[in-house]
Amino acid sequence: MIVSWFKKILKPIPFKLRKFSYSETGEGKFLSGRYSRTLEFYRVLKIAIEFIRGFRAFHFLGPSVTFFGSARFPEDHPYYELARKTATAFSKIGFVIITGGGPGIMEAANRGAFENGGPTVGANIKLPMEQKPNRYLDKFVTFRYFFVRKVILIKYSMAFVVLPGGYGTLDEFFEALTLIQTGKLYKFPVILMGEDYWRPFVDWLQNTMVANGTISQEELDFFYLTDDPNQAVKKVTEATSLLGVTPKTLYEFRLF
Repeated sequence: MIVSWFKKILKPIPFKLRKFSYSETGEGKFLSGRYSRTLEFYRVLKIAIEFIRGFRAFHFLGPSVTFFGSARFPEDHPYYELARKTATAFSKIGFVIITGGGPGIMEAANRGAFENGGPTVGANIKLPMEQKPNRYLDKFVTFRYFFVRKVILIKYSMAFVVLPGGYGTLDEFFEALTLIQTGKLYKFPVILMGEDYWRPFVDWLQNTMVANGTISQEELDFFYLTDDPNQAVKKVTEATSLLGVTPKTLYEFRLF
């Protein structure tokens, strides 16, 4: 019986596909097609281990805010400075700043917290074009799988600050909104920063998605658009105070 079971799980897939190129990091091979069940089981174990590494690194963090945004903005860009100032404002009242750990907006947010003396953490990702962790991190974990990294970035945050970015930023933004919309995630604040960048996008949501009934008018209230770091902090603290997380408790947490 055991022999027949092993023969069954080691049985190759019933057809072969022509090989095509893919990234050798994380999802690349995982999503490139089906493999033997033995290999797939082994890959599930690798993914589980990666989750555990993330849980161990982030478990003891205090109340946190995650920043999303493009890796492509240089240090002298206005959006870099906006991210830096906003992260500083959150850090001053005691929030831990979490980012994807890379350059651009991520570096700016980590830098804002780091220069204020606040805790700053990164969930870095291994890419074909290697993304190196920025130098403003107290600790970081490098992940192979995007979906594992995204779970960690969302699981340990009480708010999400979304600055200008591309496909990856939109993916993270819509992931948070979808989880809130479907009741999978508490209605934590989602703040869009950079009104000139996001306004046409928000108008499109209103004039196309709401107009066609694919989202409701009320679901546009899942996020808040502003250019003011202090206003962003106010919106977040108003929401987190309902959960018992206030500037006072943040300060006391930080003392220990």
